[in-house]
Amino acid sequence: MKTYIRKINYYETDKMGVVHHSNYIRFFEEARCQFLEEAGLPYDMLEANGIMSPVLGFSCKNKHHVSFGDIIEIHTCIKEFTGVKFTVSYEVFNKSNNQLCASGESYHCFTDSNLKPLNLKKHHNDIFEKFKSLVES
Repeated sequence: MKTYIRKINYYETDKMGVVHHSNYIRFFEEARCQFLEEAGLPYDMLEANGIMSPVLGFSCKNKHHVSFGDIIEIHTCIKEFTGVKFTVSYEVFNKSNNQLCASGESYHCFTDSNLKPLNLKKHHNDIFEKFKSLVES
C-alpha cells in the first residue's frame, strides 16, 4: 500500500463548500499514477513498451465530506491482478482527524497500442512480475 497526500483546492468544491463527488475519480487517478511510478511502472514507460491500461470502470462510496483546505491521504493498493486485468483499491482519509471519507476501486485492462487485449505474462513477463509483486493479499 502506498499513500498519496494532497490539499483540497477551492475549485474542487461545490456550492455547499464540500468536494464535488466528481473529483474523487481525479483523486484516484492521481494516487494510482503516483503508486505506479513509485513501483517502477510509470505510465510513460508502459506506453513506451506498447502497453495501455484503459479504465473499464470505477466505484466510489462517499462516507464523510472534505472541504477546501483539508488535506487528504489516499491509501492505494493493487487488489487484484490477472495479467490481463487489474483492480486498484483506494481509501481517502482526512489527515486532520484520520476519518475515512471515501473508498473505491478502479478496474483496468491491458491492451496494445491498437487497444487489442494484451496478456502481460505472455508478452511482457518482466512487467507482469512487477505487477504481480504489488498485489496485496
